[in-house]
Amino acid sequence: METRSIRATADIAWLQERHDWKSLPSIIAVTAKRETDNKVTEETRYFISSLDANDLKRLERVVRAHWAIENNLHRVLDIAFDEDSNRTHKGHSAANLAVIRHIALNLIKAEKTSKVGIKTKRLKAGWDNEYLRRVIAII
Repeated sequence: METRSIRATADIAWLQERHDWKSLPSIIAVTAKRETDNKVTEETRYFISSLDANDLKRLERVVRAHWAIENNLHRVLDIAFDEDSNRTHKGHSAANLAVIRHIALNLIKAEKTSKVGIKTKRLKAGWDNEYLRRVIAII
């Protein structure tokens, strides 16, 4: 079972001054409490927001929509690039490879001549240099 609570505040003059974000209206904290197999975990995520801190229902919808996009991106990266199998951890290599995968994903999505899925486009770019040039030329 999972429960979520959301809190927001506009009392952030300290943050606005520290980062020179004079027009930042609010920050949000979302706490998710998950109970599984007699184990309880709690995680709080923080967000800066351009929205009014007083509309908690709207803030909750926006945060959920954000995570839906993030989860969908992760799913695409895992299916097309088998990202979850990557065991690269030395130094900044994992972060660097993630950036490269994001760039590749964006290039592949922008290429519209081949009407196949992202994974197939990625494989096709590896097999066909002319198609790879087409994918890279999108920039």
